[in-house]
Formats: sequence, C-alpha cells, structure tokens
Amino acid sequence: MTDSAANPLLKVENLSVEFRTRDGTVHAIDHVSFAIAPGETLALVGESGSGKSVTSFAIMGILDPAARVASGSIHFRGEDMLGRNERHLRDIRGRDIAMIFQNPRTALNPIRTVGAQVADVLKRHDRSGGDAYQRAIEALARVQIADPERRARSYPFELSGGMCQRIMIAMALSCRPALLIADEPTTGLDVTIQAVIMDLIDEIARAQGMATLLITHDLALASEHADRIAVMHAGQIVEVAPTAELLSAPRHPYTARLIAATPAPAENLASLASIPGSLPNLRQEKLPSCRYSGRCERRHDDCAGILPVKEAAPLHQVACRYPL
Repeated sequence: MTDSAANPLLKVENLSVEFRTRDGTVHAIDHVSFAIAPGETLALVGESGSGKSVTSFAIMGILDPAARVASGSIHFRGEDMLGRNERHLRDIRGRDIAMIFQNPRTALNPIRTVGAQVADVLKRHDRSGGDAYQRAIEALARVQIADPERRARSYPFELSGGMCQRIMIAMALSCRPALLIADEPTTGLDVTIQAVIMDLIDEIARAQGMATLLITHDLALASEHADRIAVMHAGQIVEVAPTAELLSAPRHPYTARLIAATPAPAENLASLASIPGSLPNLRQEKLPSCRYSGRCERRHDDCAGILPVKEAAPLHQVACRYPL
C-alpha cells in the first residue's frame, strides 16, 4: 500500500519481517508498503503489538539478531537500504535518518554528560568543523532548553523525563537529518509536556524541511500532527489516507473502530466504543490473509482469499474486501 508521491524520500515496499523464537516463527510484519515525501509527516498508528516499532527498526537497520527480513525493500533517496553493510548504515543513521526512541532515559548513556553525548553525534556525522561541544550547546538551545551551558554538564539522571526527551531531540536533529523517526516520542510524559514536545518537533521539521515518521498508538496525537495516517493492525497496514479524510470517512472496519475508541476532549469515557477481540497469534503457521478478519463484524467467507488493496479516493487506500 503506497502513496502517490512521485519522488518519495523513503519508500517501503512489501516489507515482511519474521522473528525466530523457541515457540515458533513470529510473522511480525506482513507485506507493509508506504512512502514519505520530503517535508511530510506520516503517522503510523495502531494498537501495541501491531508492528509499528519493528517497522521503524527495519528502516534504521537495527533489528534484533533473531529477526529476518523475509521479503520487500526499503529505499531511502532511491538507495536500497537492505543491501548495504553495517558500516554504510552507521554513516546514514544520525546524519541522514535520525530516531527518537520511546524511553529517553534508557537511550541516553547514564555515565556521560548530555552535552558530551550530543557532541559525540556531531563528531561522528557533522563535517562542518568547529568545536563540537559548543555546537552541542547550540543544539540544546534550539530545542528550547534554558541555560544550555549548565544543562550540557548534567547527567541524564539529574534531568526530568521531558528534559531527557528534549536532549534526545537535540541529539537526533543536531546533524539536520532529512528523515526523523519518532517512536512514541511522548510516552510517559504528562499532557502538557507532550504538547510542548510535539510542537517542538513540528516547528523544527518545518524549519528544516524534514520528513517525519511519527509512530504512535494515540490516534488523537496523530490527528493533530500528521499530514497522512497509516493504520496498522497485526503487522499489516489496513488503511492510508490524508488525516482529515481518514478521520471523517474511514473505510476499513478497524480504522472506524479505532476512531470510535479514541476519546475526544471532555468526552465521557463511558461512552467510548471498544474494539472486540484481540490481535491474532502471529506464531500461527498459516495466518489469514486479512489479519483483522477474526475480529471483524463485516467478515464474509471469501475474506479468506487474497487481500485486495482498493483505491477509496485519491491518496486513500484500504486493504479490505468489503470496505465501509
């Protein structure tokens, strides 16, 4: 399932990823396809366990050793990422593609100052010269950290969760990457800090013309910050559309359920709908072609056949035999 960008910055096609475990093979990602244009924000949305983070790790080339890319391709600026060695990928990571991880405290080195850690990235990837540590302080200032000279001398354990997340953003954006992958960037933060962090990412993305892949389980958050949304369920992308269109006219039954289960401001939580059933067991030797079929109220006998991808509208694709 792809968008219509003529010259995408990132293009993922038919990506399938498997994990070898003692209890069998986990079919984590199933023929996932999407593209991101320069300067665009695409949100990858779905329940926990739907495969969002695995997709991002495959793009970054940091999959677990137990993982195997079973099929598909990942092209960045037209270059095949899956065919490159680790040394080449290390050059791309941080310089051209950067990532903000879910938990900044575990991503930061606890025994080095945050200024030194940002400077490390600049020394590794930025060839513009000058004092890397001074430029690290400037990077902290760009993410609106007060008194950056003093904060640069701090260790992660001395900082709040929101401050650590800003450090991670400064580190990720210090070399002005073309693509930022933000994996649940506001997890564990209160709603006020969440808004500040997301507004900061948006502002820097606009200023630098940077593309963003926002990974989140929070559809409301995605609706506020993404140009398009790709909805993921059990390792499959079931629908992709411009944000306003997807929210106002969802075509996949799972998307409609997800929207109905997302609270709006001041909404009575008791009135929210639930999504019936649970994710299928991805260790099954033979999974249904539509992995939502076991939970779907619109299921027909022929849903077991090849899963079609339909063009519901321009830039709006849905993977469903019987869309809404």
